[in-house]
Amino acid sequence: MTNKLILFSAGALLLTACKEEAPKQDGPKPYPVVSVENKNIVGYDTFPATIQGRINNDVRAKIQGYITQVLVDEGQYVTKGQPLFRLETNILTENAAASKAGIAAAESSIAAARAQVSAAEVEVNKLKPLVQKNIISNVQLQTAQANLAQAQAGLQQAVAARKQAVANYKGVEANIDYSVIRAPISGVIGKLPLKVGSLVGPTDQTPLTTISDTSEIFAYFSMNEKSYFDFLEKSVGANLSEKIKNLPMVELQLANGSIYPEKGRIEAITGSIDETTGTIQFRVVFKNGQKLLSNGNSGTIRFPKNFDNVLVVPESATYEQQGIVYVYKVDKDTAKNVVVNVIDRIDNLALIKDGVKQGDKVVAQGTGSLKNGTPVKPQPTTTDEVVKSIKPKF
Repeated sequence: MTNKLILFSAGALLLTACKEEAPKQDGPKPYPVVSVENKNIVGYDTFPATIQGRINNDVRAKIQGYITQVLVDEGQYVTKGQPLFRLETNILTENAAASKAGIAAAESSIAAARAQVSAAEVEVNKLKPLVQKNIISNVQLQTAQANLAQAQAGLQQAVAARKQAVANYKGVEANIDYSVIRAPISGVIGKLPLKVGSLVGPTDQTPLTTISDTSEIFAYFSMNEKSYFDFLEKSVGANLSEKIKNLPMVELQLANGSIYPEKGRIEAITGSIDETTGTIQFRVVFKNGQKLLSNGNSGTIRFPKNFDNVLVVPESATYEQQGIVYVYKVDKDTAKNVVVNVIDRIDNLALIKDGVKQGDKVVAQGTGSLKNGTPVKPQPTTTDEVVKSIKPKF
């Protein structure tokens, strides 16, 4: 009897302990819930771009010589014709003096030749009537005429020699003028790799500097072949020229992430595919009145794409399994997963084609802890609040 009582007491204690350790049943957990909204959204396709001035001219010496003066500085704005460099001209000056003396000598030769022609003409005119009256033989007249022709030929040679002397002098003067190297265009001076004392010449591989006209700048970006044909299909126009004309203005994002204040216009597309990269190049022109952009800058072209009256939910409301995208739709405080067709993701928003409709309630965050049919306690919020709470990832 005593043993039975002990066993009964032990069983009662064990049963009591099991009841105390049994877990309490929690109610539905709270989850932020938003309504599916219909919005107009602007997104951007982005393309890395290189920036160049509208015109970029290499400055080179037309003659060989040593730099004696550098008259400008890097980054300086210059106007067309402004002197940039001076080259040593001592030898050229000596050559110019010699050429000028050659002109004077040639002019003296012309004067002497003209005197000979005049004398020969007088002799011929004197002998003609004497021959006509048979006072002298015709041989004397022919000899005088030959002397006249020889004098005239000498005069022509003297005139030709003067022309050559003048040409030589002008050539030396041109070289003296070339010793002052001037700006071929108006623009901004680039690097100045050569200093005073450097020997330069027309065959040098390294230019003296580069001048860039940056009143407007060109931004170049490329598309692969598939993207290019997708772009053509979506663009309005019967031919390429019309499609380019109807394209929207584009933005330029600078290297520091800021957006350049001026919008650009796509004005040209290369007519062939680069065989090396398989891409087609686009050229965008931007105004650069404030000279904020320089030749050689880099950036990103932002090509706008508009979505009108599109369904949106926070991107955090979606999840993916085996390539299929789902959201948890809340129906009678129960989360039910539904398949959605996401057409794009922009600024932490998922743009949805179908699967839900405007006004449907979906779980905005925390989908990783849910299963189909899980009871939830909806905590109403807005899509904007959820999106603002998402911190950027670096």
